[in-house]
Amino acid sequence: MHPTSPDPRTHWTLEADLAFLNHGSFGACPREVLDAQAAHRARMEAQPVRFFVEELEPALEATRREVAVFLRAEPDDLVFVRNATEGVNAVLRSLRFAPGDAILITDHGYHAVENAARYVAAREGARVDVAKVPFPLTDPEQVTRAVLDALTPTTRLVIVDHVTSPTGLVFPVEAIARALDARGVDLLVDGAHAPGMLDLDLRALGAAYYTGNFHKWICAPKGAAFLHVRRDRQGPIVPPVISHGLDSTRPRARFLETFDWTGTHDPSAVLAIPAALAFVDRWFGGWPRLRESNRALALAARDRLAEVLGVAPPAPDSMIGSLVALPLPPGGGRPTSHLYTDPLQTELREAHRIEVPIVPWPAPPARLVRVSAMPYVTLEDIERLAHALR
Repeated sequence: MHPTSPDPRTHWTLEADLAFLNHGSFGACPREVLDAQAAHRARMEAQPVRFFVEELEPALEATRREVAVFLRAEPDDLVFVRNATEGVNAVLRSLRFAPGDAILITDHGYHAVENAARYVAAREGARVDVAKVPFPLTDPEQVTRAVLDALTPTTRLVIVDHVTSPTGLVFPVEAIARALDARGVDLLVDGAHAPGMLDLDLRALGAAYYTGNFHKWICAPKGAAFLHVRRDRQGPIVPPVISHGLDSTRPRARFLETFDWTGTHDPSAVLAIPAALAFVDRWFGGWPRLRESNRALALAARDRLAEVLGVAPPAPDSMIGSLVALPLPPGGGRPTSHLYTDPLQTELREAHRIEVPIVPWPAPPARLVRVSAMPYVTLEDIERLAHALR
């Protein structure tokens, strides 16, 4: 933290008495980033025609260039979407699969992405295969092996999380990408949690498709995300909403033309991304330092909760970023929804003023507690959760 910065929590508008341990679901946007978004919105509303016709495209290009530096990518390979789910849908719904083709996902994936894959597979007469990744596990190689063992001669696309939503694990996507490339199979990385949490290098990764959110660990406003498509795979990819760019005759790639304008909308969340990137540099000593401090807090939270719950850490330290998930003892009910409406989550919020997700899991013990680390989270917050769970 910068030596002159105030208590980190004062940068956010979170409820004062709430231990907010669920940054991973929807993020939390700092005050100064919200102010930057409001300034972009005010400029838009002061002269809407000038803004959309003359100012928006240059502003998007400037933002794209800054984002490309942060992600180590080429600007022309990046487009903006509202969230990673939209990015996944753009890829899946642009591709064509033959009857009998397979889309491979893992059982640690995000439910909305599974729904999108199954929707497209049903439309095309294809199928969805599921790689069973163990949890707990002891080595990231178990993830790579599970994915490769699930491949078939008809696998056309593999979808893998970079950081899993239910289990909070950092998957070895670099190793998976290399192995799939050697087999001629394309990889779509669901990097919803990765930007900001991990040090990304999309050029080096080389995956055919990668999508990620800015509203989570970057702390941009909601509605800011990206889709990165490797140059040789951009041809068929269009946004889920088709607008003027599809038949544009401008000397500009259709990939950019179609995604940059999908109809009238509020682009202020995307235009505020640079303010979110600068926020961490100004107050928290830069992204490497923030990632390091978040990971240290996540590991401390894991160890304390494992002690209270009487379980062993379910994954090696190397697979931990800013999220940790631990199995809960059996009993006390089961999750009622994929949208985190478990009665225990409600009780923790209402009786203890702790916001933390209780995540459904398809295998015993059926429920996980998942904690997010951010500068506004303290060891005292973790101890409150430990006391409540005990």
